Formats: sequence, structure tokens, C-alpha cells
Amino acid sequence: MAHLPSSISRYIFVVLLVVALGAPPKAHAQPAGATVVRDRMALPVSDEGLPGAGPLRRLEWFERLWLEHRTAWAKTVEQDRGAVVFLGDSIMQGWGGGLGAAFPGVKVANRGMSGDTTRGVLARIDDVIALQPAAVVLLIGTNDLEMGATPEVAAGNVGRILSVLETHDPRMPIVLNQVFPSSAAKSRPAERIKALNALLRAAVKNDAHVTYLETWPLFATSDGDAIPEEFPDLLHPNEVGYARWAAALRPIFATYGFTETTSEPFPLEDGFESLFNGRDLTGWGYRPSSEADKQGATRAQTDPNAPARLIVTEPRNFDGLTETPDGRYAVIGGRLVVKTPPEYRKLQQMWTQREFPQNFVLKLEFRATPNADSGVYVRGPQLQCRDYLLAGPYKDLKKYKAQDWNEIVVTVKDGVASATSNGELLEAEMKIPATGPIGLEGDRGQMEYRRIRIKILP
Repeated sequence: MAHLPSSISRYIFVVLLVVALGAPPKAHAQPAGATVVRDRMALPVSDEGLPGAGPLRRLEWFERLWLEHRTAWAKTVEQDRGAVVFLGDSIMQGWGGGLGAAFPGVKVANRGMSGDTTRGVLARIDDVIALQPAAVVLLIGTNDLEMGATPEVAAGNVGRILSVLETHDPRMPIVLNQVFPSSAAKSRPAERIKALNALLRAAVKNDAHVTYLETWPLFATSDGDAIPEEFPDLLHPNEVGYARWAAALRPIFATYGFTETTSEPFPLEDGFESLFNGRDLTGWGYRPSSEADKQGATRAQTDPNAPARLIVTEPRNFDGLTETPDGRYAVIGGRLVVKTPPEYRKLQQMWTQREFPQNFVLKLEFRATPNADSGVYVRGPQLQCRDYLLAGPYKDLKKYKAQDWNEIVVTVKDGVASATSNGELLEAEMKIPATGPIGLEGDRGQMEYRRIRIKILP
């Protein structure tokens, strides 16, 4: 054989080697018409066939975050099973490691994802169902508005999220937070947020398993924007904002039985007797509704904004019961809890079976969720007992402790009552009848009472 140039010899060698070993496959080659297999944790490539309506965020950073978060969550399912799951967007994600510290003794799992929308939460709801949650705390919707979705679309998706959760476990409690205030500068004007929150409230009306928590007024300025001192970028809370949110949730968690399961000892002062024993509703009951209440109930049938009313035709005695038959008043951990009404607002009163014609001093402590409205009846007339700084009427109190325990002292002398809260004057001269019972009202939000006691004056 003739001698071949070295370059040709090398070429022939390579060809023979490829034939012997087989040609290397082209990188990422797919047969014609084949479907690219994506990680099951990845964001779906198309909105087609996904539940809900409205936008899914489709930016590179979000797709990467979606895959990273869901992959990491899949590895902690056993660890997080049975937790209270916090579900939402960047506001929820931003709570991060501080979530456990905010709720000591409560098993929590954070399923917040920065940038997410209501439709995104709906698309990944199985990550929550897999945990068999003890409860779900939901805050979602602000990004929908920023991305151009209408309040109606966002509220519709939230309704679907709630439906999925309730179908999974009809007894599981859910806390639906109002969408926080932000700013028109963030493409989240107050009018659209308020419209969305109104739709959310309507969506959960009469749903006894959902507690609607009024977090919008907790953080809104008089103009409806987020408080800059607590939301520096007018979207995300800082440590102060998160602390206020945690304080708003704690009374709800206590009512669910996740915290404060036992009562604290409290010795009575000399001369005082307890009107509430901390164990049951002995000494309390319902009284027949007044004519004014009956007329109000009739108006409520024609006015959708009127509060519902409990109409009582016969007196009811609750001795030995730990909860009223309708479930509104309950003894939990030594506290008398007036639960958030599913109707959003529902007027009803529970009264002592005794009447008090003598002069007396009445003392009690109360704790209110944000914007809660209740009342203490003194022989009939009502002393407003509310989340005062938000719901009024005493908005200038300096010593009131929001979402914490506050004391009320009522002194009755010769048909006139004076009242203070934490030592600050509420009412100087409230005229009252010559005799009557003590009553507690339920209206809006959750109110708790404890250490209800009275001292008959000589």
C-alpha cells in the first residue's frame, strides 16, 4: 500500500474508531415529535388546563424560585406534617425563621412564595394538602392586583383555594387574612384592595370553618396606604409589622386550642365574688329578645349590610355547659370567648341570671382581635367594649394594649355608672336603671373575657 499523508491517516483512524464504538449521541437530542419531560415540581409551561383564572408569574427568577421551593418542601413533608401552615406570597415567605419564634409551642410550616398569585397558590395547593395541616393561615392576592387581575378574579381563585382545603378536611380551621394595604405607587391602590377584601368577606360569609381576620385596618393609614413605619417599601412589613400581625393571630390560635390551653391562677380581691368560674357558663344564660332586637332582625332581612341578630323567645340557662348551643360563647382555657361570627356581624347577648340592684364595682379583663366590636351591659345600657384604637369610640386611649389583655372597672352608685380602662376614663356618668343583670355582647370579630368579678358596696 502506498504511504498516505499523516493527516489522512489520522482521519481514517477516527472514522474506524467511530464505527467500532458507535457515534456519540447529540446533546439533548429528542426523537421527532417527542415531549420534553419537565420536573414535576417545575412551574407548568402553560396556563392551559390549570385551575382558576388570571395571571401566573412567568419570569425566569420566579420559575427558578418555584422549582427550588417546591423541591425543598417535598423533602420536609414528614417533618412538617400536622403543622399550622402559613400560605401566601412574599409577605408570608418573609416571615421566614421568625415564624416559629412568633408562635412558641405551635408547630408551623411556611409555604409562602415571593411573587406568587392566587392562581399560583391554587396550582401548588397539593404541597399544603400533603402536610395534613392542623390549620391554614392564608394571605394572598396583592400580586394579582399588581399584575392587572381584577378583584373579582382574585377573589374567585381564593374561593377555589378554600374549597380545596375544606374538601380535604371539612373540620380544619382556616384563617383568611384581609389583603394588606399597599400603595398606588406599587400598582396596588387602596380602592382595589378594599374591593378585593369586600369580595373575600362575602365569599366566606356563613362559613363557620373560616375566620376572617381584619388585617387591613390594622396596617392602613387614613388614606388607605400602608403605614410607612411598618411597611418601609409600602408592600412588605418590617419586624414591627410582623409583630403586630402575630399579635392579631394569637387570640385566634388560643381559641383553636393551639396555645393558652390552661388558665392562670387569679386570687380574688377582698370583698369580690366571681361571676365567671373559668370552667363553664354556670350563672349565665340568654334572655328573651327585646322588641327593638326583633325589629332590627326584620330590617336585617331586607338590608344586606345590617348585622344578623339572634332572636331568643324563651330564657335559656347554661349552667354546667362549656359552650352555648349555637357555639358563639365558649369557655376555652379559662376564658369566656365570644367567637368571630360566620355572618361577619351578629348581635347577641348573654346575661347573668342574677340582677344587681345594689351599688357595686365590676371588674373584668378583655382581649379583642383587630377591629372587634363587643360590649358590656350594666343593668341594660351598653358600655362599648371594642378594639378601641381601631373600632372606637375611645380612640385616644394611651394605655390600651392592642390584641392583649386590658382591664375595665365599672363603679355603680345611685343609678350612675363610671368606667375606666387600664385607669383611663371611658365614661364619667352613664345613667342606668335601678336594677338589672350584667351582660356581654357579641358583634364583630372575636372578644375574650376573663376574671369577671363583682363587689357589692355597702
